[in-house]
Amino acid sequence: MFRKGQSLGAGFTFLLALSLALIFVDHRFEYLTQVRRALSVVVAPIQWLADTPARLTDDVRTVVISRTELTQENARLKARTLILEQKVQKLASLNAQNVRLRELLNSSRLVDEKVVVAELIGIDPDPTIKQVLINKGDQDGVYVGQPLLDATGVMGQVIQTSPFNSRVILITDSSNRIPIQVNRNGYRAIAAGTESGTELELLHVPATADIKEGDLLVTSGMGQRFPVGYPVAEVKDVHKSAGQPFLTIHAQPLARLNRSRLVMLVFISEREIYGQAAPIASENAGSETAGEGTPQ
Repeated sequence: MFRKGQSLGAGFTFLLALSLALIFVDHRFEYLTQVRRALSVVVAPIQWLADTPARLTDDVRTVVISRTELTQENARLKARTLILEQKVQKLASLNAQNVRLRELLNSSRLVDEKVVVAELIGIDPDPTIKQVLINKGDQDGVYVGQPLLDATGVMGQVIQTSPFNSRVILITDSSNRIPIQVNRNGYRAIAAGTESGTELELLHVPATADIKEGDLLVTSGMGQRFPVGYPVAEVKDVHKSAGQPFLTIHAQPLARLNRSRLVMLVFISEREIYGQAAPIASENAGSETAGEGTPQ
């Protein structure tokens, strides 16, 4: 058909006519369906081989992209996990602080006087000295002798102030004295810190005094430092030695001296001190006037 010297136009016209005739016959009568099926089987391997480079390229691109995305996603998840863990730790701390604040709030509602919440910022490194530092000072109205409480009881009193912080002596310091009374019967005495710094000892209590283990000790209002009624300690043990005129009485402070961080400074007036104090007869009332409520 395409021999040399033969017209190319005639060959092209012939092939065009043949193609149109085959298309018409295939479309109209579907005679070439089986032929097409047979040819597709023969051509399939060629088509697969021809498509292989493209498929390999796509697979490699997918693997590389997937690995990169997975690496990036893994890094993001690790960072998010770290952030969430940090938030959980902070949340636990905030939750504990919130509990302490609620305890202080509930305690302050029971107190008629003005109170200011302070925070412990330091402790004395000497184990024999029970003193702490708080973050309130002269500019907050803090004064020497001011009572310090936590949510459960009396902690101590201010002994030194500066513009921005104050030093507080705890009730368990061996040089501290605090006037107390037994909540059950109103018996008054002086509670002193001990050398151990963990408990209180009642001084010069006659052997005939009505004090029992488990009695609640509260401030008596004497000494013009603490108004009456603040919880101080609970009687831990009472010992009576034969031939001795005084009882040996130890009490456990109710304040969490080694755990409390948030505390309350109580502002009281002379009217409140004397107005709250009730006259209670006591066998040792005269013994309370020596150094009561003031650190020695």
